[in-house]
Amino acid sequence: MVTNSDDDTTPDPETNFRLKALASLSGISRKDWDALANPGWSLGHGGRLERAPTLESVSQETESTSQENDFNPFICHDFLSILEESGCVGPQAGWIPQHLVLEDPDERPVAALPCYLKTNSQGEYVFDHAWADAYERAGGSYYPKLQCSVPFTPATGRRFLTGARVDRRAAIGALLGGATALCQMREASSVHITFMNEAEWEAAGDEGFLQRMDQQFHWLNHGYADFDAFLGDLASRKRKQIRKERREALPADIEIEWVTGPDLTEAHWDAFFEFYQDTGSRKWGRPYLNRAFFSLLGERLGERVLLVMAKREGRYIAGALNLIGSHTLFGRNWGCIEDHPFLHFEVCYYQAIDFAIARGLSRVEAGAQGAHKLARGYLPTPTWSAHYIDHPGFARAVADYLEEERAMVARENEVIRTEMSPFRKT
Repeated sequence: MVTNSDDDTTPDPETNFRLKALASLSGISRKDWDALANPGWSLGHGGRLERAPTLESVSQETESTSQENDFNPFICHDFLSILEESGCVGPQAGWIPQHLVLEDPDERPVAALPCYLKTNSQGEYVFDHAWADAYERAGGSYYPKLQCSVPFTPATGRRFLTGARVDRRAAIGALLGGATALCQMREASSVHITFMNEAEWEAAGDEGFLQRMDQQFHWLNHGYADFDAFLGDLASRKRKQIRKERREALPADIEIEWVTGPDLTEAHWDAFFEFYQDTGSRKWGRPYLNRAFFSLLGERLGERVLLVMAKREGRYIAGALNLIGSHTLFGRNWGCIEDHPFLHFEVCYYQAIDFAIARGLSRVEAGAQGAHKLARGYLPTPTWSAHYIDHPGFARAVADYLEEERAMVARENEVIRTEMSPFRKT
């Protein structure tokens, strides 16, 4: 059963566990949420990351992937709370928190699913506008719907958050069942779980959810000592092109700064927010994140933030926001107030590779879209989402479409990797 967090709850008679829908992340402690979100990791002051090798923080990951136990900053309590407290999510944004939390008989959280009731399809990066249009033309109401994801964040990570006191597969089943029950309680049309990992995607498929596959471009660190070592793996033409772009991106009057941790100031955020507003206004009409969000991000998660800032004649002219995981650098937002050839590639892609090599990170996820990243050493990587549609007929039509789409994406990825790769043939 699913209940609202402010109601009395009755345990499920079969499992003695109960499932709550929280109207705010303030309904669960930071410690309890983070033990589920990033088992084995502990966040200290300002986002300082430490290992937490305790029984409570070791998750039973029976179907783990190479990224399964990496620390992911986007699903931690601080990041999701910042979105709520800054007002970036809420009724006015069309993202209404409905976080699902599974509790054991002693009312201790054992699993969770970040979840929102959506009144639009903005800020999701797995586009369902065509589905919404078809649903409405058929006479239905597509909104509200349930979105299980991190708002405005196309970054792969765990969605079914589980700790050591529960069997992970059983918890996933309970959370999926809770999501479909909540969908019906809220009179929503559908449930969408986006940017999940592959093991979770397969588990959701086993529970009857429709499976969708898409594509991003990621850079992998094969133990490179420096950027030149990475270039050595590329085909000669690509290697020469990147060197040319880097030279032209940074003439003598433009310099690059990496800013992170205690070095972040409000002046940095003022400059970056100006860049972000310019890009956001051109892409979406209205930027998703407000100025308060960035201040809170620097205050609470500064150690997990990397700003790559370009300066000319003492003034910041461009920048890129990245978040730092335990093994992955996540590129998020970019903006500029001056246009310079190849500066976007330098700030967003090449500097990210430089930083990942310097920090010993294993990968760079450079965000959504962008086949142009291929020529910069970023290769196609599948992304995964799972969907439940309450209308049986519409669900069948979507299932047929997704079967064809998965095959198309798989073929495209294979062609790109085998015939269009920027790397030298071995």
